Amino acid sequence: MEAVTDSTAAVPDRGRVMVRSEFAPLRTVAVARSQFRAPDEMSDSEASFLAPEALPILERMLGRDHGDVYPDRQRLWESERENLCSVFERHGVEVLRPRMLTDAEKAAGGSNGYANFFVRDPWFTIGDIVVEGNLRLPHRRREVLPSRDLLTARALEGHCSYLALPQPAVPDGAPGDLGAGPFLEGGDVLVYEKRVFVGNSGLASNAMGIRWLEKLLTPLGYTVETVRLAPNFLHLDCALGLIREGLLVACPDALLDGLPAALRGWERIEISERDGVDLGTNGLPISPEVYVTDPAFRHIGDRIAAHGVTVEYVDFAITRGFGGSFRCTTQPLRRE
Repeated sequence: MEAVTDSTAAVPDRGRVMVRSEFAPLRTVAVARSQFRAPDEMSDSEASFLAPEALPILERMLGRDHGDVYPDRQRLWESERENLCSVFERHGVEVLRPRMLTDAEKAAGGSNGYANFFVRDPWFTIGDIVVEGNLRLPHRRREVLPSRDLLTARALEGHCSYLALPQPAVPDGAPGDLGAGPFLEGGDVLVYEKRVFVGNSGLASNAMGIRWLEKLLTPLGYTVETVRLAPNFLHLDCALGLIREGLLVACPDALLDGLPAALRGWERIEISERDGVDLGTNGLPISPEVYVTDPAFRHIGDRIAAHGVTVEYVDFAITRGFGGSFRCTTQPLRRE
């Protein structure tokens, strides 16, 4: 459901949907909820992108809801998201929230569990197009559902196109097989005007999903470029972040072919593989002048600030333990 904010007067056209780039001024954003029930079993490959210290926490959660296992940690996790909402509202950004999962939606996950914790991935916005994607991990397959009320109000009724990928294929039952897809996840999709960069690590989006997006966007004047990722990086936004025109943060160890050609002339802040795994590139521009990151990355934030960008810090330690951070927690509907 939508959160009523004092900033809505600054966003007069509630039907407008437009995302021009990763750093265009943020006007309207969805901020994730904090719900996760781990699968009964989880293969090593499904957790390969997590920081090592997160694995013992996950092991205790197998088959159980995070809030039941760690009630104090759950409260801290929810407060992290509320604190981020407060930063957005202070900067005049309209904040929307997905609803909570219903009991029926939780039950439908069965032994796979359920998730409603990173709104970036189940759907995404490119220009005036909203796309419902397909998530590869079974516990996330229904994660779009809590956003449907929001999408009905803003995408279905708004000034935009609203589409969904074809349903993913059913796995054949072989160990580790999650099916042929197509898979396409918003964490892999970075927008830079008419260029769209899409990550492929083998853990999330796949070639079939990227081909679908290319077929959709090419007639509209977009260029879609695949960016190959190291297999311990889930999404492209775990490896690369566009801060403003001409300035980016990147983890070279994650980018198998280096930066996309269109970005190679930009000034870059390079970070270590460990900082990349810990989500050091997954901050979020509120505008070309303001950037949000975690105080754990103050050493990165100081380098960003040296370029004249104001850096806001929000503690996101619990959120990052689930393999996502600020960009993963948010999905813009207006950036212009």
